Amino acid sequence: MGKIAFLFSGQGSQYVGMGQEIANEYESANQIFERANESLNFDIKKLCFEGPEEELVKTENTQPAILTTSIAILQAVKEMGINADVTAGLSLGEYSALVYSDVLKFEEAVNLVKKRGKYMQEAVPLGKGTMAAIIGLDREVVDGIIDSAKETGVVEGANYNCPGQIVISGEVPAVEKACELAKEKGAKRAIKLPVSAPFHSSMLKPAGDKLMEELKKVSINKPTKKVISNVTANYISGDDDIRSLLMQQVSKSVLWEDSIRLMIEDGVDTFIEIGPGKALTGFTKKISRKLKKKVTALNVENLKTLGKLKQKLT
Repeated sequence: MGKIAFLFSGQGSQYVGMGQEIANEYESANQIFERANESLNFDIKKLCFEGPEEELVKTENTQPAILTTSIAILQAVKEMGINADVTAGLSLGEYSALVYSDVLKFEEAVNLVKKRGKYMQEAVPLGKGTMAAIIGLDREVVDGIIDSAKETGVVEGANYNCPGQIVISGEVPAVEKACELAKEKGAKRAIKLPVSAPFHSSMLKPAGDKLMEELKKVSINKPTKKVISNVTANYISGDDDIRSLLMQQVSKSVLWEDSIRLMIEDGVDTFIEIGPGKALTGFTKKISRKLKKKVTALNVENLKTLGKLKQKLT
């Protein structure tokens, strides 16, 4: 058998009820929700299980909610005796990967991402920035479009998710211009995303600076597992300044496709997405197809998907 990677979901994957089944069944998972409540001084468990949705989708709530749910579900996976050789998370998910690899303590991470969400939300006035997904164009073409649209304002590549799916971010007119150009170039779709800020663009630098002040207060430990950074699409080495990478991550592109490629090239053949949703599982399948490599990609978010994982791997 080859190597196993744990992947952790990012913002946008949240839904009311996430993590509830597994927390009801596994005391170790329930304990994570309890620890988050204590740490945040706020009933995040109730918010994850019962909503209301309009509270859950607020960035400063979404981020700790997804982190908590992911780490809770991770407990159930670990109880099966499944561990990963390497780990990564999409944007916010990188914090879950850092908790799994013992770089960050869970209690500190959950408070950190609540602040991260707040700073990201406040960095740009509402209505000034946006993001859009460009579907069905090659990376080089999208990068060319971004260059052309820059005359209109700030627009940058935010998430390089998988072949044919790239998310762009920036000022509304420039993002709209890039969407028009993408359609002219034959994109299947170029759609604005329902987000409140232009995440992973240089417009979020102020949020990164504020986050750095908080990062200075938390203890950062050497990774006990291999972790891949969104910013570099490479393994975090013991000498890397993890605080600096996390500060940059707020305003830099998420090199997700490159991160998965690196894992596949290094012999990972089983990818387990832990947390709400299954977007990363879809990306992994697309990337592996493009590389003509056979991999197993599974997601775990409830008892049914946990059961599938058990059948497959234990």
